[in-house]
Order: sequence, then structure tokens, then C-alpha cells
Amino acid sequence: MPEPPLVTVLRRRARALPPLLVDGALALLITGAQLWPLLTTRQADGLPWDWWGYAVAVTASVPLVWRRRAPLTTLMVSLVVSLSYDLADHVAEQPVWYGTLVGYYTVAALSPRRTRMLLLGCTAAGMFFLPGSADTALRSSMLLVAAYATGRAAAGSRAHAAALEERAARLERERELEAERAAERERARIARDMHDILAHAVSLMVVQAEAGPVAVRKDPARAEAAFDAIAGAGRDAMEQIRRMLGVLKEQKAPRAPQPTIDDLPGLAAQVSAAGPEVTFAVTGEPRPVPAGCAVAAYRIVQEALTNIVKHAGATHAGVRLTWEDDSLMIDVMDDGRGGGRALPSGGHGLIGIRERAAACGGTATAGPRQDAPGFRVSARLPLS
Repeated sequence: MPEPPLVTVLRRRARALPPLLVDGALALLITGAQLWPLLTTRQADGLPWDWWGYAVAVTASVPLVWRRRAPLTTLMVSLVVSLSYDLADHVAEQPVWYGTLVGYYTVAALSPRRTRMLLLGCTAAGMFFLPGSADTALRSSMLLVAAYATGRAAAGSRAHAAALEERAARLERERELEAERAAERERARIARDMHDILAHAVSLMVVQAEAGPVAVRKDPARAEAAFDAIAGAGRDAMEQIRRMLGVLKEQKAPRAPQPTIDDLPGLAAQVSAAGPEVTFAVTGEPRPVPAGCAVAAYRIVQEALTNIVKHAGATHAGVRLTWEDDSLMIDVMDDGRGGGRALPSGGHGLIGIRERAAACGGTATAGPRQDAPGFRVSARLPLS
């Protein structure tokens, strides 16, 4: 059952105060409660009460100022002094065990288990052997047990609150770490996309720009087509970069869809207009794929064609998609110079292809073709 809001507010404010100040105020309050009968009443003959009563009322409560530092010592002092109250004849009839109850509560809340068990044993023995009526022993036992139970409940509540705070702090640290990891993954994704976009566009523009001077002298129409290809590649790259930067600068910016498998024929046509002839073929029945894998398929083909334009010196390239039962097979081949190793030792392009495939749960390989001269990039992406 939740505690009342007022109790919660008072508890929080009390925790904000210095412990010594709180314990001093508690000792002062109990001292006033135990002195009240001595100050407001007199003996039957009109004389004031014996000084011993005042001394015991004060001495039994003042040690509570140090109850957090020495719980057991505070309890023993308060208990011994309280038991000596009746040594004087002329004192007011009143209980002076308020300090003892608070000391008992403090030992139960703050002391180790061995100390608490020793206290309970001594209490049971004292109730059995000390003189007094059965009613007095029963009432005293009930009060002490209630104080002990309250102390243990407070200790359990503090332990539970500490555990919750520790768990909240741990969850907050985990949330911050996850946010950092997510930011790193997002930066890596953006870096790969920027690399793919710029490398593809710049490679096409460089190839056309190198062929432009020759085409101007020999074939003006071809030179015009080269300039158109340069402009088209630049506009496409600028549009994709502008779209990406818009998303980065403003979270609420409209997010245009990224290129996917359906855009691959247009990509092949763009490369054909600027470099080697590229054919596009599809085998099997196309099926829906996860959005991330669809983008990865486009980027894999884009990077493979960019490498062909930049490094292969090929006159013909082919892109083939093979739809299998549980995966999509992507093959990009050319008839250029090829390479001497099946796995690249460096370069971001082929590494990016492998990482994009792995991010979708797939695999990618790259190496010289076995059936003819040239190079081949293959990737398998799962459909589920």
C-alpha cells in the first residue's frame, strides 16, 4: 500500500537535513515529553518533584543525539538510566522509556545481525528475570518487539530503495551506452552511404570527363552525351546527399525513400550511359524483402559497378538477381582486368559490400571469375 503524499514529502525533507540535526531535534522532543509531567504537576503536599526525576528524564534521552554513530551504546545508556527512575521516591508517575524505544528501533535498523540477535536474547532474559508484574512485562515486551519490527521494516525499506536506485543508475548507464552504440552505428551507416553515393557519382564523372576531350574532336554527339551523363550523375549525387543531410539537420524533415531493388535497372542504365555496357537480368519470382536488405542490395550493386568503372577497364558488365526459396543471390560480373586474390586486403568498397551483406545476415564474396576473364562480386541476402 503506498504511503500518503504528506508522509513522502516529510520523509524526503528529513533525508535532506543533516543527520545530527535530525537526531538532536528528536532527543529534544523526547526530553520535553519526559519532562512534561514533572513540570506540570506537583506532589500532593505542593512541593516540586525530586531532582532525580529531572536528571533521569534528561539523561535517558540526550544520548539519542549519537544514536546513528553508536546504536548499541546509546540503547544501553538510555535503558540503564530509565530503569533507575524509580530509585527516588518523590518522582512523577510516568513512563520514561521513550528514549529506550527509539534506541531499540535504531539498533534493529542499523546494527549487524549478530548484535541484533544478542539484543533479542538479552531482552528475553531480562523480561523473565527482572522483578515486576506480568502485565508490566507483557506491555514492555510488546513495545520492544514493535520497536524492533519497525526498525527492521525501515532497514528493509532503505535496502529496497538503495537497490532500486542502483538498478535505475545501472539502467541509465546501459541506456547511455546503447545510445552511444546506436550513434556509432548510425555514423557508420551514414559514412557507408556517403562513400557509395560520392564514389559512384565521381567515378562516372571522371570517366566521362576523361573521354570528353577526345569525343569533342571526333564525335560531338558522343561528347554531348558525356556531358549530359556528367550532369546527371552530379545531380543524382547532390539530391541523395541533400536528402541525407536534411534528415541529419532536422528530425522532422521529410524522409524520401532510399533506393531499393526496384531502382537497380535505372542504376544499370546510368552506368551504361557513362561507362561500360551493363546488362540487367532477373531469375526467379521476385518477392518482398526487408527494407534494410532492399537498400543493402542496391548499395552492393552500386559499389560493385563503381569498382568496375574505376578499376576494371571493362567493356561489358552484368548484374544478375537470382530469387531462391529463402534468399536473394546477387552477382555482378565484368570482363575487365580482374584481380589476383579472392579476398581484398584493403579498400573501403569491397569491405563495405561485405559489411552490408553481414548486416542483413547474409554473406558476400569477391574475386576473379572462374569461367572467363574479369572480376565477380557475389552476395547472398536472406529473405526472412
